[in-house]
Formats: sequence, structure tokens, C-alpha cells
Amino acid sequence: MKKRLLDSLSLVLLVVVILFFLYHKGYIFTNFETLHVNQAYELLQQHPDEVFLLDVRSQNEYLNDGRIAKSKLIPLGVLEQNIATLPKDKTILVYCRSGNRSVSASRILADHGFKVYNIDGGMREWKARGLPAL
Repeated sequence: MKKRLLDSLSLVLLVVVILFFLYHKGYIFTNFETLHVNQAYELLQQHPDEVFLLDVRSQNEYLNDGRIAKSKLIPLGVLEQNIATLPKDKTILVYCRSGNRSVSASRILADHGFKVYNIDGGMREWKARGLPAL
């Protein structure tokens, strides 16, 4: 009886951990879309006046690890306090270092009514693909 209960609890815990991971990575229960870095680059090239590029990394990362041209830095920790500074009439592309913080930022922005795309893989993937960075 105890073994059966432990097996059941282990299975429930495993399911919860998997669901948390999928949620945290933005694979389930999202209210925004995710773009590959190449798709984001194309969108920026084809519709530069319709897109706002948001970097949610730290200031140190923004200054020292490269950034995408014309991006605005608003670190994730202060994003909600700066929501009013973002354009409601543009599509917002969000990126961070690897794509984790930008998932959180994308959820926040979508909850506030913005049209948001998360850039999958963030700055790491952007650089790995050889896309232009400052």
C-alpha cells in the first residue's frame, strides 16, 4: 500500500515538474507567440516602423554582451513600472540573453494588452546565427 502511494505521489510530482518547466519555457499556457531569431530579424527588416524591440536583460549585459540595434533596455525587474513608456500601437519583440526572462516579460506585456513576440534563444541565438549586433 505504501509503495503504491509513493509511486502515485512520485508520478504526480513528475507531472507537476514537467508542466512547470513547459510553462516557464513558454511552451504551454502562453498568451504570446514565439519567433525564431531569423523570423524576428526578417520582421525587423520588413516592418521597421511597426516593430518595437525590447531588451529585458540587465544594464551590464546590455552594455557589455552586445545588443540588437534600435533596441530599448528595460530590465525585467522594472518592466511593470515602465509599462506606460511602451508603444501600444506597435508589435513588441522581446529578447534577453537566452530566452528565459523574455518569456516572463512577454507574459507581462501580453497581460497588459500588447501584441508581443518572444525571440526564442535570445541574444545567444542571435549571435550564434551571425545576425548583426552592436
